[in-house]
Amino acid sequence: MITYQLKCTSGHEFEAWFRNSAGYDEQCASGDISCPLCGDQEITKAIMAPAIGKKGNSSTPSVEPNPELDPEQRASEVAREVLDAVESIRQHVEDNCDYVGNDFADEARKIHYGEADERGIYGEATAEDNQALDEEGIEVFRIPTGPRRDS
Repeated sequence: MITYQLKCTSGHEFEAWFRNSAGYDEQCASGDISCPLCGDQEITKAIMAPAIGKKGNSSTPSVEPNPELDPEQRASEVAREVLDAVESIRQHVEDNCDYVGNDFADEARKIHYGEADERGIYGEATAEDNQALDEEGIEVFRIPTGPRRDS
């Protein structure tokens, strides 16, 4: 697995994991990578410092891969862990925030400008809505959607 710091054309930076550098190249070329903040699919690698540990630094825990798993199995295990984390975040939002449906951008503006009570909300917004909110300085986060998993 390899981690890249990525950047969209709006300047948002985010981290993503790939099986290898060829995996990044393939996903980027096919438009499978998008900015989690604005949905932009024009993604490039951002400048990042290599993760080099200090000699004798025992304060940084290291994650040892399961030696019984081959790289493909380990990649599947990591993908499951990521999907579980995303589902946990989605469930937390649904349990603790108000669903506003397609009115998300309008409601986010009302909250930002003090026209509505401050509270957590979630709903649907287009990439254009997210871009406009970002330009207005209204911070929103996109939670990846996908089929719900019951297992």
